[in-house]
Amino acid sequence: MNTKRGAAKGVSLAKRKSNVNAFDKLGENPTAQQLKDAAATVALAELEERVADVRDSWETDSLFEDAFEDLSANPLATPEYSDPEVCTPEEASRLRRELRELGPSVFCQRTVDAGRYTAKKLLSAFGIRPPAFLDGADDEAYFSLLSLAITRELSKRAKLSRYNTVDDAVELIAKSKNIILLTGAGISTSLGIPDFRSKGTGLYSKLEHLGLNDPQEVFDIDVFRQDPTIFYTVAKDILPETDRYTPTHKFIAMLNERGKLLTNYSQNIDNLEIKAGVPKEKLIQCHGSFGTATCVQCGYQMIGDKLFPDIKAGKIPRCPRCIQTVRATGGANKRKRSAGAEKKRRRWSADESSDDSEYDMPSVGVMKPDITFFGEALPDEFSRRLTENDRDKVDLVIVIGTSLKVTPVSEIVSWLPSHVPQVYISRQAVSHINFDIDLLGDCDVVVAELCRRLGWPLKHDMVPKGQRIDVSTEDGFRSRHMFEAQAKNGTKQA
Repeated sequence: MNTKRGAAKGVSLAKRKSNVNAFDKLGENPTAQQLKDAAATVALAELEERVADVRDSWETDSLFEDAFEDLSANPLATPEYSDPEVCTPEEASRLRRELRELGPSVFCQRTVDAGRYTAKKLLSAFGIRPPAFLDGADDEAYFSLLSLAITRELSKRAKLSRYNTVDDAVELIAKSKNIILLTGAGISTSLGIPDFRSKGTGLYSKLEHLGLNDPQEVFDIDVFRQDPTIFYTVAKDILPETDRYTPTHKFIAMLNERGKLLTNYSQNIDNLEIKAGVPKEKLIQCHGSFGTATCVQCGYQMIGDKLFPDIKAGKIPRCPRCIQTVRATGGANKRKRSAGAEKKRRRWSADESSDDSEYDMPSVGVMKPDITFFGEALPDEFSRRLTENDRDKVDLVIVIGTSLKVTPVSEIVSWLPSHVPQVYISRQAVSHINFDIDLLGDCDVVVAELCRRLGWPLKHDMVPKGQRIDVSTEDGFRSRHMFEAQAKNGTKQA
């Protein structure tokens, strides 16, 4: 399966053999282990196919990405629903259910062909606002987009209708024994560590001044190899504190303490799950972490914390083993830095200082945190554990603090058995995945309320004593709930 990390068009898995026809290659009397290995190989092939499908469809989906983003400002978000060209939430839910029950052919016959709905209005039932370039066009102009929307909807996992309330979520957590957690940057933002994609405040928004074609180039392995100063210019902004973790990290550790955590698949690189007490054997750091660092030249590995002083000072950490080698040879491999290289160096690292600033040192390697950059393979343990262990054991999926826009992690929820309940915790709901229950708000606030209802004492200095949390259900969405912490004077906290 291809598990290089990247956005929906650029991730892949570590190289492992996958074959959807693995069972056909078994002998007449296969052993139990051979059957198990074949099952894992087939499962891996299926997951690889899902990721490939996502990548192949990205070109088309990206044409309408702006339309999907605009949906947050759509009249569906207000209680009036006055626009006759937009389906109400209840209407949209009913139409999506009818699509699955009737199939796309009969569904279109009973809606568009029968004149009950225009294709333009029907798009809103699938979370798509028609793009501006089609304004004023005949309804037939929307047919192709509607076909894509229907195909996209049918590829999603169907919501389990019996799970809707906050108490349902609490009951699921209480009774589950093998919970998979998928976590993202949202569980660390309360410590001042920025997420990546939030407009205006996310790290990518803050990198526009670098003049890159794509802010994600900061984490591109080819760019790093060419010029590591680009990464180290911003690395200090995402460097984790060494002694703090959030209430959400504590919640994950509490699940483990109570024998409920199967695996935490973390997209974060701050290593704070370990600080909170999540055991390494229950944690898959899908994108690596700052926990260790490796020399890109000689492969020497060291504890990541030892790089922090250089990173905070805006310097490029050099390999201590390579430095020792250079010193032992008297620096014979030094060469004068070219004018072009010096100009490039000043552009990206004007504050860097070094006794060897006039020289390139090709024999001294750069230390790279063991973060999985775009273009690098995810750890082999990711696909192995998911296909050979977790898929058959999981009884609840909880997604916290991630918009699930990076494959292959984003495909986990759709690839796991569809009958397993799924709960989503984040500031905003997502439209490309059907979760059973959405718990919306600050992650720390949501987990604090869950712990209160579970009767679990969440002791953390970031959880105010006697904290009051208001929970309300969003109009038109019976499974979408909003959490807001109240200040001591009774007002809502910012």
